Amino acid sequence: MSEILIRTENLCKSYGNVTPLKDVNVTINSGDVISVIGPSGTGKSTLLRMMNQLEKVTSGKIFFRDEDITAPNFRLDLLRQKVGMIFQSFNLFPQMTIIENIIAAPMALKGMTKQDAYDKAKELLKRVGLAEKILSYPDELSGGQKQRIAIVRAIIMEPEVLLFDEPTSALDPTMVGEVEAVIKKVSETGVTMLIVTHSMEFAEKISNRIFYMDEGGIYEEGNPAQIFHNPKREKTRQFIKRLKVLELMINSPDFDFIAYANQIDIFGVKNDLSKKLIHRLTLMFEEICMTILLPRLGDTVKIKMTIEYSAQDNAVVMQIDYNGEEFNIEDCDDEISLRLIHKNTTQLEYRAEDLEGFLNHLKIYIKKNSV
Repeated sequence: MSEILIRTENLCKSYGNVTPLKDVNVTINSGDVISVIGPSGTGKSTLLRMMNQLEKVTSGKIFFRDEDITAPNFRLDLLRQKVGMIFQSFNLFPQMTIIENIIAAPMALKGMTKQDAYDKAKELLKRVGLAEKILSYPDELSGGQKQRIAIVRAIIMEPEVLLFDEPTSALDPTMVGEVEAVIKKVSETGVTMLIVTHSMEFAEKISNRIFYMDEGGIYEEGNPAQIFHNPKREKTRQFIKRLKVLELMINSPDFDFIAYANQIDIFGVKNDLSKKLIHRLTLMFEEICMTILLPRLGDTVKIKMTIEYSAQDNAVVMQIDYNGEEFNIEDCDDEISLRLIHKNTTQLEYRAEDLEGFLNHLKIYIKKNSV
């Protein structure tokens, strides 16, 4: 069984009236490679920075090997020898050569001789393909090279944990691959790693665990196969699929259908959908909601229409949930409407289940432009 290296208890972080993290409880095992993903502003970087106390907790505790690192008398210099951090902005000292940047910390904090530190740094630089840059200055390097130097500077300390705070977000796309390749090599050494990243492909490839952050904490966690291919929670699914969502509620037969149709149009334009696809969405709204369902439901109408556009799959799905008795629209007598619906869709899925106040649930797969 893996040893628990880091655990948090009821962790909370507030900035004035904003609370990005609330009641976070996680455990990180020795050897874990965890990618931390989620929308901007959900506390991913804050969580990492609290783990080496660059950010102070508002309440709660963090334990490293069962020692409370949030305690007032805890020696942070000892913690930072064990927990290294790689920032998105590199944080190299511009006035120092590459070798000086790398050997300063092991000499000052670990008591390494200059020669030992130099030899170790040279070996690590060779591993990341930058041995010839040993006497260069940071401003003579590309962004990808700077980040590889920052990684070397962290691993020369032989930390137990490495924290990567969006290590490729400041890089030109052509340089991302070289840094990700180095991070992958480091992960194979067995060091525990937490990586805040927006690269879903990289996260799936390198990690044994994924933290999806939302709603003030770890909204869902699991292995890469679960999170990326079978997420259990709705916001995780929307994020992974890069879904854009429009939700409309109809609670009256006299609702403003022109305004609703306009919202569909705005949603389509905003997400760069073709005119043909926008037309199909509007047509489904009119034929299903207005022509088939409204006359049937009458004054007791309650319809929720959700449109999801996946940028990843370039696909649009419409979900319509409605009240009333069990009723599949395919059983209606309106042949013209059904013909139009089938012409503009690839599949209809109906199920009757009492869920969230609706009995009837219809999923509609809209035809793509090429179909």
